[in-house]
Amino acid sequence: MQLKLTRPIAFFDLETTGVNVASDRIVELSILKISPDGSKEVKTKRINPTIPIPVQSSLIHGIYDKDIANEPTFKSIAKSLSTFLNDCDLAGYNSNKFDVPILVEEFMRAEVDFDIKGRKLVDVQNIFHQMEQRTLKAAYKFYCGKDIINAHSAQADIEATYEVLLAQLDKYENVEIEDKAGKKLIPVVNNVDALHQFTYLTKNVDLAGRIIFNDKGVEVFNFGKHTGKAVEDVLKTEPSYYSWMMNGDFPLYTKKMLTSIKLRTINNKEL
Repeated sequence: MQLKLTRPIAFFDLETTGVNVASDRIVELSILKISPDGSKEVKTKRINPTIPIPVQSSLIHGIYDKDIANEPTFKSIAKSLSTFLNDCDLAGYNSNKFDVPILVEEFMRAEVDFDIKGRKLVDVQNIFHQMEQRTLKAAYKFYCGKDIINAHSAQADIEATYEVLLAQLDKYENVEIEDKAGKKLIPVVNNVDALHQFTYLTKNVDLAGRIIFNDKGVEVFNFGKHTGKAVEDVLKTEPSYYSWMMNGDFPLYTKKMLTSIKLRTINNKEL
């Protein structure tokens, strides 16, 4: 099947220094430009972001500071890139939430007028998520081949959830996948410990995600002015922040975990 086009569309993907649209930068850009006649043109370029690439980002995309040290900055290629994308609609995977905002931010930083008004934006991930619904009803139909009777009643939903898990254990028995690091594994096994490891995707210290573990296993704040900073360090340098949180509109469990870290900090200091 050929895509029906009235003007070019550019499928693009970015590798970046991180996921903060406001502050992170592009380190690699790849574009597949498809014209109405079906012809294709691919451009891939590494870019010097002018800021250090965090190690955790490099471990994901494999691009380190030394790899882009001699590459051009985005500003130096912005005009030619804008010309290449002139009159193109834009497409990607999760592009509406991430790639398009980052790209526009880079153009604005380079003072190049890259107007997205009038461009059509196609996010393939959104097609996937909306067509293959992630509801319990859809999962029950997919895995068990049945419709939930009395859907959204607590008992019917929980019984359906149990049946879905049993069906998943059957369907994915001995099914091998490859993780982000390229390691092959069989994740869905009839073992609760293993299922916990596979399905517990968050790094939350508290349930609300106000405090999380960083890549080194250190508790850090995940909101506000101290985002990314070690909780212990903040409590030492700004003791009033603890009182502010304890008196603020935060979940009780968050306050409990914060207090636990504070007490540990005090005990370590006394030792």
